[in-house]
Amino acid sequence: MTSGPGTTPARSPFPWLFVAALMLAALNLRAPFVGVSAVTDEIRAALDISGGEVGLLTSLPVLCFGLAAPVALLVIRRFGAESAVLLCLGGVVVGSLVRSGGSFAAAVAGTVVIGLGITIGNIVVPVLIRRGTPAAYAGAVTGMYTAVMNVGSMAVLLTAAPLAGATSWRFALVVPTVVALVAIVAWRFYVLHDRRRAAEVEEAPVAAPVVTGPVWRNPVVLLLAVAFAGQATSYYSLTAWLPSVLADEAGASAGAAGGLASVFQVSAIIGALGVPLLALRVPEWLTVVAVGALWFSFPLQLLVAPEAYLVGSVLGGIAQGGGFAAIFSIVVRVSRTDREGAATSTLVQGSGYVVAALGPTLLGVLHDSTDAWAAPLTVVLVTTATFTVAGTAAALLARRRTG
Repeated sequence: MTSGPGTTPARSPFPWLFVAALMLAALNLRAPFVGVSAVTDEIRAALDISGGEVGLLTSLPVLCFGLAAPVALLVIRRFGAESAVLLCLGGVVVGSLVRSGGSFAAAVAGTVVIGLGITIGNIVVPVLIRRGTPAAYAGAVTGMYTAVMNVGSMAVLLTAAPLAGATSWRFALVVPTVVALVAIVAWRFYVLHDRRRAAEVEEAPVAAPVVTGPVWRNPVVLLLAVAFAGQATSYYSLTAWLPSVLADEAGASAGAAGGLASVFQVSAIIGALGVPLLALRVPEWLTVVAVGALWFSFPLQLLVAPEAYLVGSVLGGIAQGGGFAAIFSIVVRVSRTDREGAATSTLVQGSGYVVAALGPTLLGVLHDSTDAWAAPLTVVLVTTATFTVAGTAAALLARRRTG
């Protein structure tokens, strides 16, 4: 259904069908490219490619998240938010099939299609949460969305290697498209149900459109962009190098290091669900400060007490899930219209992911040049501090402007 730019249609106190369909879609917004890391050896052997070329299959989507964000915004404006979700999920399905086509070129092409599809999803979800969820529940739904993305990633990480061992890496990376197909059916059902409801229920009068200026002139949006750059750079840098850091600094075996790295991923669920609950009890800026303190503690722990890696992995994992939820809860709250929400999401994510794509490479270069992890981890200290300072400032300014 369509609605006026500044309005939210009358809905039930909690739109269960909308949230369920959105969560099914969210399962597919990280998993399709995370699974590659679980079957890198099989891909290298089958395609006869280098480690760097395999790494391209995981870094390309992140580049797409940043560089293709403006294209995603145009797609959303052209086809509408609801149709954009179907385009996102369709891109995941088609891209996954192409990626498993048999050659490295096909793998790269399919990865780009996946990246483009997920980029559309990244941009449109905050818009849909703002539109489809009562304001009192927006933070909780954003946290659920963040948690479900991590659940999807963990499910693929746990199943990809066994499936590849029993069949092939191609089959292992195609199987998750079943979830995307289910999500397409569920989302289509929700859209049709919503349109029928709109036809049966008399809508409230449409208010006059809210006129907004360019979002890049809004200091809250600019601060959120800086905060997200710090958040995303910290996350992708540690995701890429944490097993190596644990092996070199804490003496963990290869298997143990990989398992501990998964603790960092799964702990994000605690942060994603906990941040909205904490924000109900304390000011939003205090929530960002708490998340930032946890973020900062992880690289600090790896530098000064690497033997405490388990505690650090849990605290860092909580922080990375909570940081994402905190930033996009503010994005949803300060966006007054669908158009402004989409533009804000595009600027925040587009700039943040471009910076984040450079993080793993920078850490690798610093490690190779110093033969140690002190300099790379210092970079992560800086990026986590950037998230904390900019995120806190954004929350304070947003509170002052919105009341």
